[in-house]
Amino acid sequence: MSNLASHDSSQSPDRRESGPDRPADPYADRRVVGHASENYPRKPRVAVVFGGRSSEHGVSVVTAASVLSAIDRDKYDVLPIGITTEGRWALTADDPERMAIADRRMPTVEQVTDHEGAVMLPVDPANREVVYTEAGAVPKALGEVDVVFPMLHGPYGEDGTLQGLLELSGVPYVGAGVLASAVGMDKEYMKRVFTSFGLAVGPYTVIRPRAWERDSEAVRREVTDFAAEHGWPLFVKPARAGSSFGITKVDGPEGLDAAITEARRHDPKVIVEALLRGREIECGVLEFEDGPRASVPAEIPPVTSHAFYDFEAKYIDSAEGIVPAPLTEEQTAEVRRLAVEAFEAASCEGLVRADFFLLDSGEFVINEINTMPGFTPISMYPRMWRETGVDYRQLVDLLIQAALRRSTGLR
Repeated sequence: MSNLASHDSSQSPDRRESGPDRPADPYADRRVVGHASENYPRKPRVAVVFGGRSSEHGVSVVTAASVLSAIDRDKYDVLPIGITTEGRWALTADDPERMAIADRRMPTVEQVTDHEGAVMLPVDPANREVVYTEAGAVPKALGEVDVVFPMLHGPYGEDGTLQGLLELSGVPYVGAGVLASAVGMDKEYMKRVFTSFGLAVGPYTVIRPRAWERDSEAVRREVTDFAAEHGWPLFVKPARAGSSFGITKVDGPEGLDAAITEARRHDPKVIVEALLRGREIECGVLEFEDGPRASVPAEIPPVTSHAFYDFEAKYIDSAEGIVPAPLTEEQTAEVRRLAVEAFEAASCEGLVRADFFLLDSGEFVINEINTMPGFTPISMYPRMWRETGVDYRQLVDLLIQAALRRSTGLR
């Protein structure tokens, strides 16, 4: 097992240092780090929020089960909150065993929800008390929440919407803020940000909703012209979805319409990417007190039983990644450096998994970042950090501690 990555604070400054240009934190006296003490007579309370309205609902439930199992209950109080596919915030059982994949079917929040009521976060930053309401009953106060661990993937959770709600509520949370979450969800604008910071990205074109609805034939011609320049196959993807939902590998013009239709089932905005021939390399970034550091990288080998590394390969058939990736020392150092650069370029916080292609030319091209990557113990992000010297329980604790150190608002 290798040691933690060394960190050069001159390259990755802590953006949250205090100073004359930084506004005072009005809630500084309420922030808690670690165990209960004389100054703070109770343990910090962590609300684990999971599920959600996106197509990645089940993935989120599985991920939350792992986090609930790993949180140190001697150090933190835990409040599990599930968001149903219809968007209701529900008080759920703290029962990870009921949140597992069974018979190749993904779990749902409804499986661990025994009540019809709703959980409500405060919208007053001076009040962090969570309230449970049920028809015909007096609302019940569930106590204050000190930090939210949002284990949501996809739209309505990973895209800045939940982060905005938490900012309005004045409740610190694990992971990226509003801007970074939105950038990390939108594959087009993510690539635009990376390009502006000098990071190499692959060729792509975008199908915008109004363009498709106004003249779909003209859009098809644009995509076939793109293919004529960059070659088939193409990958047609929802621009704002994850876990490989809605992605189709298209080998020729005859499959284009079906692929666009499938992508638009998940997102009216579609991105079309050229095939990059090379090795798939991933690298994790984690925020420490002195700034972000990169893990050892991993490699995703070609998946022979699937057309590409799709949802089934990731979560159902558990395709194995190679950790650490068999790279030279120079290649390893370079991809770690680029991963931290991508983290900083998008103004990320907490954690990121950065995905690259290592081309035959030796160049690393960034494909995307995930601001809330797959987070079960067998997922690539925790595996990379385990090989770097941070086990799963430590990883969960470090993320909660990073969130407790931060304030909400401009930072």
